Amino acid sequence: MQISEASAPNTFSLFSLGFRVFFIAAGIIAVVSIAFWFAIYLFNVALPIEGISSLQWHAHEMVYGYAIAVIAGFLLTAVKNWTGVQTLQGKSLMALFSLWLVARILFLFGTTYLMAAAIIDSLFLFFLAIAISYPVIKVKQWSQVGIIVKVILFLIFNILFYLGAMGIISDGAYWGIYGGIYLVLGLILMMARRVVPFFIERGVGYPVTLYNSKVIDISSLVLFIFFFVADVFLQNQLLSSSLALGLFIVNAVRLFGWHTKGIWKNCMLWSLYLALCFICFGFLLFAGVYFLGVEKYLAIHAFTFGGIGILTLGMMARVALGHTGRDVTSPPAAVPYALVILTLGAIFRVVVPLFDTTQYNLWVGVSQLLWLVAFLIFVITYLPMLVKPRIDNQPG
Repeated sequence: MQISEASAPNTFSLFSLGFRVFFIAAGIIAVVSIAFWFAIYLFNVALPIEGISSLQWHAHEMVYGYAIAVIAGFLLTAVKNWTGVQTLQGKSLMALFSLWLVARILFLFGTTYLMAAAIIDSLFLFFLAIAISYPVIKVKQWSQVGIIVKVILFLIFNILFYLGAMGIISDGAYWGIYGGIYLVLGLILMMARRVVPFFIERGVGYPVTLYNSKVIDISSLVLFIFFFVADVFLQNQLLSSSLALGLFIVNAVRLFGWHTKGIWKNCMLWSLYLALCFICFGFLLFAGVYFLGVEKYLAIHAFTFGGIGILTLGMMARVALGHTGRDVTSPPAAVPYALVILTLGAIFRVVVPLFDTTQYNLWVGVSQLLWLVAFLIFVITYLPMLVKPRIDNQPG
């Protein structure tokens, strides 16, 4: 007599698709890394760092730790949808994630294990590039080559950072950090052009056609490339501030064409739109660095805290809902609070210091605490749905 035993249902799905493990990891490293930075910046807690400053250590982990985790989760999921080819899952996804995780753990010890962190971090980006290249090449979807190129550029600029930290290339750390920040911005601006109008038109609940222009698209791309080169490699403040002013004008026109009042009724929409407004404001502040004496770090944090931070939190919240079989228009009740808290953090980090520099450390500390609260809410809210199977029993 043969007895067939039904296999136990798979109730642990963290490694079923890239967005699951990398989104929750992004949320955790956003908390851990900023908690470390909070202790270093405000309480002078010592971290063994040589060859780079503690500020560069912080910037590296927010770009190549947090932002790259979000990008990896998004691309490993999006490429599967674009190409119809399964991306990494199961043990192969676990192996890729392990490289990211080990590099992050090593870097929490400062530069003590710099060489090991450099090798493992580089291997992570190398295999991520291969993982997203294979499906694209297999179906010959050449329109997505630009995405692959950006991931390869992340690898190159991260290597430049480590070579700078080791004293091999004098400007390597600067190139790695600012190149990484602007690559994230470039990826955001490119993807926003693809998806934000689509999300808004279908999410406001009434018929609307948003304004787009090829002239704006081309102008934004060309200006951004020149801005990238001017600030990263030429380090010419007059030129980069002038180009930033052009980028402010171009993106302000674009955002005006994307505005409709229904955005502000849905946190899944206003968070994306507001993040793009912060990026646009960052270009204005960057123009003011040369012409008005604005501190450059305020422009950079408008890009990073206000732009990248709010947009990635909002996008992770939305993508995680959609790819676990949930309604993207009905996020958990905690999500709007997290987005509002993060927005307040960006205001304290960027806007308030424009008017009051006497309490600068206080504003930084408040912004860091608000960042921590926002991402703790995200992790606590989304961890259960990211480790469990889709509620509609579909794969993914």
